[in-house]
Amino acid sequence: MQDLGVDGPEQIIRDFGKSKAKAQKDIRAKLPMRQRAGMPKWRKKREALPTLNYTRRGFRLKDGRLQLAGGIVLTVVWSRGLPADPSSVRVYQDSIGHWYASFVAPVVAEPLPATGRVIGVDWGVKETATTTSDAHDLPHARHGKTAAQKLAKYQRMMARRKPPKGTPGSKGYREAKRKTAKLYKKVARQRQDTGRKWAKAVARDHDGFAVEDFRPKFLAKTTMAKKAADAAIGATKRALIEMGRKHGRNVRLVHPAHTTMDCAHCGARAKHRMPLGERTYTCTVCGTVSPRDKNSARVMLVRAGWNPAGADGGSPPGAQLPQAA
Repeated sequence: MQDLGVDGPEQIIRDFGKSKAKAQKDIRAKLPMRQRAGMPKWRKKREALPTLNYTRRGFRLKDGRLQLAGGIVLTVVWSRGLPADPSSVRVYQDSIGHWYASFVAPVVAEPLPATGRVIGVDWGVKETATTTSDAHDLPHARHGKTAAQKLAKYQRMMARRKPPKGTPGSKGYREAKRKTAKLYKKVARQRQDTGRKWAKAVARDHDGFAVEDFRPKFLAKTTMAKKAADAAIGATKRALIEMGRKHGRNVRLVHPAHTTMDCAHCGARAKHRMPLGERTYTCTVCGTVSPRDKNSARVMLVRAGWNPAGADGGSPPGAQLPQAA
């Protein structure tokens, strides 16, 4: 970390070359599209915010300051301490104009005490997460809907002041654009905060998670696109998995196929799919009646190899408990 030669621009080119080589290697190996690394995408200058990557030889930390290649010294406001010496840093600007430094450092696991409980998680739009424990259900926070009225106001201001093509925007247009970006950032942080706090509570109270491996991307093409985006299912799922691994919990991803058709009590599968408006599951074999999403959450536990019996998703006496990952 003593050599502070020019590293930022060259590192971006090296990263691009590695990404392209990996994508081409996956194509030659004829991997399925879902497993292939994506080709690097070029962004237009007006759409790309400034960003530079530095490896070990391009930066160092000294006296609480970040020294970058080229003699640049930055005074950093730390959000939290680094767990270990960083191997690289990315300096970037967000949509509001604020600058951030994102460090890559090994994370030290922080195991939590064993609880002897497991939980199944089913994702949805009406409720972001329905679990086998009533106390850990995550309702739809509606952060985007709360900010919709103010956002519409700023967008109307931008539309009125939009400059002709090829001419710079006025001061009023730039201010309206900044307020719009600031509100978007606030909503994104609210969703992130809600997801992390919920994930922390789940990790603290359970040894194992049976999580539906749900991919919400397809919802963008449905009539539920706006509500699904506001639910932030993908970000919440990612926060739960990261929190589980950080605290040494056993995280098992369950394929979502037929989870709304199977009975968690007897394992029988319905002959027809349930319409989305039908919220109560009734098994035609054993007669079990339960809320649709609760039944799906219990199915997650069964498919993960855990017994869903017991209060709030806890394993019954004598059941095999999950081992820490």
